[in-house]
Amino acid sequence: MIISASRRTDIPALYSEWLMTRLQEGVVYVPNPRNPKRLTQVELEPSNVDCLVFWTKNPQPMLPKLPALDSMGYRYYFQFTLTPYDQKVEKRLPPKLERVEIFKRLSDKVGPQRVIWRYDPLIFSGEYTEAYHLQQFAAMCKALGGYTEQCTISFLDVYVKMKKRMKLLGFRGAEAAERKRLAQGFAAIARENKLILASCSEQGDLAACGIKPAACIDAALIEQLAGYPMQVKKDVNQRAACGCCESIDIGVYDTCSLGCLYCYATTNETKAMQNAKQHNFQTPMLHGCPQGDEVVKVKKALTHKVPQLTLF
Repeated sequence: MIISASRRTDIPALYSEWLMTRLQEGVVYVPNPRNPKRLTQVELEPSNVDCLVFWTKNPQPMLPKLPALDSMGYRYYFQFTLTPYDQKVEKRLPPKLERVEIFKRLSDKVGPQRVIWRYDPLIFSGEYTEAYHLQQFAAMCKALGGYTEQCTISFLDVYVKMKKRMKLLGFRGAEAAERKRLAQGFAAIARENKLILASCSEQGDLAACGIKPAACIDAALIEQLAGYPMQVKKDVNQRAACGCCESIDIGVYDTCSLGCLYCYATTNETKAMQNAKQHNFQTPMLHGCPQGDEVVKVKKALTHKVPQLTLF
């Protein structure tokens, strides 16, 4: 079992105490995103958890908890989003230079292989131009040199629920010619900095530019960290171009209070702020607590480890 924590909200930045409590108690209840009265009970015994994959823009609250995480026997790595935008776009995050230092401290603790840098999403506007992104990417590659082995990029996807907001902000996706030029420019900069460049769920062939398709929930990396081969399927619940293997996400939508304007997981910022304030780290659910009238499905928690066979 691979645990994603989380595509839906920033658990390391906002809910690290709750996460550690859940790991200590060995169980979490995850509401169905479409029906909160249907819960999945997920058991979190270290022997059945092949890996924890953390998605975050600020892992600072997790740093002092890593020794405890290690002592419990969990394997993990981080997807760390670090973009060139300021607090006009990412409202409640520490300044970029401060987060660069946090990135370095995290890498020093767990190693560069276990901190994947995400330059994601690539937004275009009157301010965020092609030249701006090339300059910022080069500067950030230089700052993070030696602290990560891979950078994952993706272009802004304007979902229906985001379209009005993006238009009001003047944000847009990249046009085809811009995408190609930027991909070629990023690839050249990444090569200069000995950095693997990958693309997340991007349609079209960026491999011709020197950019490989990413697997953010990466079976190959997890096998390396776990020290054993795994039998795991592609995650059919993600987009067609997604390279991730299957995982269980323990997050909840509309609970991230960081206020990033491009966020697809927050449909209503006021609602997200209210939900975050109501959070109780002692409950088995990230938001709310079981009322007793829910339908609870117990998720069979099994490792993806391939049994070793010996032939005599």
